[in-house]
Amino acid sequence: MEGRIGRETWEGGSDFYYRRSRPHESDLSASPSAYFSMASFLLLLFLTASLLILPLVLPPLPPPPSLLLLLPLGLLGVLLVLAFMPSDVRKISSSYL
Repeated sequence: MEGRIGRETWEGGSDFYYRRSRPHESDLSASPSAYFSMASFLLLLFLTASLLILPLVLPPLPPPPSLLLLLPLGLLGVLLVLAFMPSDVRKISSSYL
């Protein structure tokens, strides 16, 4: 049953033939080896295990300095200013060559 020839009718009444083929066996089940090599799969497995186990083993860290907590807010502010800053289209389209 690798391929079947079937008959189908369109709304207009004309018949046409089509060939249906089964997908390959490798397409049916996606294994991790199809996406990752064994070394990268083991690295991801080790990284996942360390992210799950290390927080339980290590002592809690002290909080960061207050000024360091303002860094993401500063980056967000700069990105918002750049996003909404009007640009002059004539300067962008002209070539400087």
